[in-house]
Amino acid sequence: MKQYNTIKAKYPDALLLFRVGDFYETFGEDAVRAAGILNITLTARNNGGDAVELAGFPHHSLNTYLPKLVMAGCRVAICDQLEDPKLTKNIVKRGVTELVTPGVALNDDILQSKSNNFLAAIHFGASKSSGDSRKIGVSFLDISTGEFLTSEGNAEYVDKLLQNFNPSEVLFSKQKKKQFSETFGDNFHVFHLEDWVFQMDYSKETLQKHFGTKNLKGFGIDHLENGIIASGAALHYLGETQHNKLEHITRVSRIAEDAYVWMDRFTIRNLELYHSNQQNAVTLLDVIDKTISPMGGRKLKRWMALPLKDLEKINRRHEVVSYLLENEKVLTNVQSHIKRIGDLERLISKVATGKISPREVIQLKNSLEAVSPVKIASINSDNESLKIIGEQLHECQLLRDKIKETLNEEAPVNILKGNAIASGFHVELDELRAIATGGKEYLDKMLARETERTGISSLKIASNNVFGYYIEVRNTHKDKVPEEWIRKQTLVNAERYITEELKEYESKILGAEEKIGVLEQGIFVKLVKWMLQFIAPVQQNASLIAEVDCLCSFASHAKTAKYVRPVFDETTDLHIKDGRHPVIEKQLPPDAPFIANDVFLDRERQQIIMITGPNMSGKSAILRQTALIVLLAQMGSFVPAGEVRLGVVDKIFTRVGASDNISMGESTFMVEMNETASILNNISERSLVLLDEIGRGTSTYDGISIAWAISEYLHEHPSHAKTLFATHYHEINEMTETFNRIKNYNVSVKELKDDVLFLRKLVPGGSHHSFGIHVAKMAGMPQAVLNRANKILKRLEKSHSSEELSDKMKQISEEEMQLSFFNLDDPLLEELREEILEVDIDTLTPVEALMKLNEMKRMLLRSAKIKKSK
Repeated sequence: MKQYNTIKAKYPDALLLFRVGDFYETFGEDAVRAAGILNITLTARNNGGDAVELAGFPHHSLNTYLPKLVMAGCRVAICDQLEDPKLTKNIVKRGVTELVTPGVALNDDILQSKSNNFLAAIHFGASKSSGDSRKIGVSFLDISTGEFLTSEGNAEYVDKLLQNFNPSEVLFSKQKKKQFSETFGDNFHVFHLEDWVFQMDYSKETLQKHFGTKNLKGFGIDHLENGIIASGAALHYLGETQHNKLEHITRVSRIAEDAYVWMDRFTIRNLELYHSNQQNAVTLLDVIDKTISPMGGRKLKRWMALPLKDLEKINRRHEVVSYLLENEKVLTNVQSHIKRIGDLERLISKVATGKISPREVIQLKNSLEAVSPVKIASINSDNESLKIIGEQLHECQLLRDKIKETLNEEAPVNILKGNAIASGFHVELDELRAIATGGKEYLDKMLARETERTGISSLKIASNNVFGYYIEVRNTHKDKVPEEWIRKQTLVNAERYITEELKEYESKILGAEEKIGVLEQGIFVKLVKWMLQFIAPVQQNASLIAEVDCLCSFASHAKTAKYVRPVFDETTDLHIKDGRHPVIEKQLPPDAPFIANDVFLDRERQQIIMITGPNMSGKSAILRQTALIVLLAQMGSFVPAGEVRLGVVDKIFTRVGASDNISMGESTFMVEMNETASILNNISERSLVLLDEIGRGTSTYDGISIAWAISEYLHEHPSHAKTLFATHYHEINEMTETFNRIKNYNVSVKELKDDVLFLRKLVPGGSHHSFGIHVAKMAGMPQAVLNRANKILKRLEKSHSSEELSDKMKQISEEEMQLSFFNLDDPLLEELREEILEVDIDTLTPVEALMKLNEMKRMLLRSAKIKKSK
């Protein structure tokens, strides 16, 4: 227990699995926690003092219980016996051989095949000046694949990356607990490191030492000071968790912010790309993921998180998908070989970390053999991009041959089980195997010889753990036993003897088996070390196969779901004909076809589309499907539509659906305003903005006012960002009379005698009914409530005419248009603007400030007199 307490003191935050003989034991609070998570028996023992709680499990069940502990959020320190108990008279030497945490795991039962298991590190940079926004460094490291990424930016950008990469564990300085919680919330599994780890010199030295370089310029991250610090902290943590064999982490890459479509965390959540807060919800990834390999599944998720802005790269992906669709034999052939390819990334990572089994080495060899036909098919294709991929794929012939000649095809999971090394590879090993396996034949001959010599027909040769090999004689024949036999055990009906010959043969067999085990382990360890030189080519193969797998997935899905290739041009227009929602259409029954819709947006004529229509008519679906079609197009996928033509979109913003953030003290309306403010402060010429029911979280007049003002702001903003605005405020329809780039559309409804039929078709013109009471009826609301609601509605319609409200809004709009948000046509305003911009606030004294203000006041009074005289 003294030894246990010493080791436990070094890992106070971890649950310590303490190896005792054939068991892993936990003590004290760890035992209570482990028993609860693993549903194992909690007992107690007295170790010379007070009774202490105890819970344990057999050591061979580690792979069963370890994943459960890690998935429950535990950091698990595995403490093994570091010497053979038979070879020491003292207490066995023990030590922690691995610290497994949610973000640092290599166990297949913990990892998900199609998802990365990222460890993230965050560094809060210092503000360089009072007006400078604080930059935050972030890194993502997956020890199971060797991927290492870094970036830096403002809190909003880093928050978006955390949403995209969904790390299993986040590291940051102990001193930044409050800051992290306020900036990124409390939904992550976190661990705090000492502040000294987050120093530039230490991080740079850690990275350079690992990569064996003199600087970090070759990785293109040398200018990312905060990103370097975060990356150094992540690498430091791997050392702290006893993960020191990291040859598979060969580079650190920059996440280039300007290379991908900007989507803030609200948009990622609202569009339900790869996870949803709703139980059993179907995400976009669920629908479009037809990848076959684990690497392909992980890459597809990355492509979805980071859609491209580079038109050339987008078109290259589309060309490959087109080629595969037109050449179905090539598609089928390539996919049939990808099915045979295992997880190359994680297999080669296990080689680097020394945690690979003989069977997994065979899997690696078989996977590399399946790469060759993919290489041939790609090189022989008529598509330039596929040819380039084919040329870059490595045959790895030397590696495959070496594995083939060294290991048995039926190699075991554990090297200790033996028979892993192929026959004919090692002469001494073959000889020892002959001795060990030839034992039965030798013993049979001995038995026949002794039976004939003694005349005892019932002689039997057997063995047990106590005496080893022995000859058993029934009592009826014991008078025939030769004098030289030595009696070892007396049974009720028989006696057991040993002979010198039997003893010699036993030691020969046992010695052979022991030597076989040592030889096999030595050969396998040597093979694994030799394989380290192939890490880079195998990782490259994994990345290229993942890319081909994703493109094949796009082609397969495009064929079955009837997707079309989007056409990109240099404009900023968006023209979707017969667009469909990729997720909703998959969930509809076969006899209920999805109602397709057209959407056209540009910056000159139809910049903003106001969509009105009743609840449940499909307004939100039209908004979401527009965003998803753009996102799919820029991922490189075909799209669910009859025809799509668009210019590259650089930012997608959505404000769709209601969500409270009660834990942070924010109401639905506050969340809505936060998200909308983020949109209005970041729009650009190539942005796509999707707003749904803005202002509904407050009173009607407040809501209409906010919706009107936001629409006006978007219309008058110099960027003229393309916008779809779904609203239930019919008064907003009047904006088209004042603002020429705003157009009204509605989701059509057919009124029946006592019911309403949702046609889900987007048609020009505004809607003047919400049909809320009809929806309440569909939900099963009691008839008495419905009748009363109809009476109240009629009374309200009389007292608060919507036409009056529309007239008021129209009047306000016409009066204020001259002083709208961006109207600087008035020469006086232009003059004032220049005056203000020329002022150096940092050097201005209070008296000079008052004088400047007085001067501007005189300018305004002078202008007013001139206007009055006119």
